[in-house]
Amino acid sequence: MPSSSQWLAFVVASILFIQVPGPSLLFTIGRALTVGRREALLSVVGNGIGVTTQVLLVAVGLGAVVAASATAYTVVKVVGAAYVIWLGVQAVRRRAEAREALERQVAARRGRALRIGFVVGVTNPKTILFFVAFLPQFTNTAAGHVGAQMALLGLAFGVMAVCSDSVWALLAARARTWFAREPKRLDTLGASGGVMMVGLGALLLARE
Repeated sequence: MPSSSQWLAFVVASILFIQVPGPSLLFTIGRALTVGRREALLSVVGNGIGVTTQVLLVAVGLGAVVAASATAYTVVKVVGAAYVIWLGVQAVRRRAEAREALERQVAARRGRALRIGFVVGVTNPKTILFFVAFLPQFTNTAAGHVGAQMALLGLAFGVMAVCSDSVWALLAARARTWFAREPKRLDTLGASGGVMMVGLGALLLARE
């Protein structure tokens, strides 16, 4: 097990990393603006599950393969970015659906929201590289079972990320609710959220 000092350093470093605007945060805000609080929160949970999956892959050594292989890194990056762009385009095309759903009070499709968040979380190559470089620094090699320690640290990171992203989703959804007082405003708001996700996908493709 990591020592108390390692746990403290890990928590502080994780909080700082999580608060830096990145793909997950921008995706969360875009989802909240596009589809509202409930689906955004479910997307956050799905994203957290995707990140946790990455941690488990890193723990068994697969993350190092992606970090070392330019081809694997590129494939993961392109797939994740393309999916985010596709979501953004769909949000713009279907921008009236948010208003219609609000007017009809349609319940969110839980499975779909979780799936969307999971795909975005598990295909973020920057997070894989971060885990590969970050987690080993907080393991106690003398205690052995380094892979298990990394998995435990990663699970803790995932919980912190879900809590933080949920707060951002609630704040963004609150703004969306304010605009929703005039239902037709949601058309523009939904399109804005979609444009944000398209921009995020383009940013992911452009980054080295």
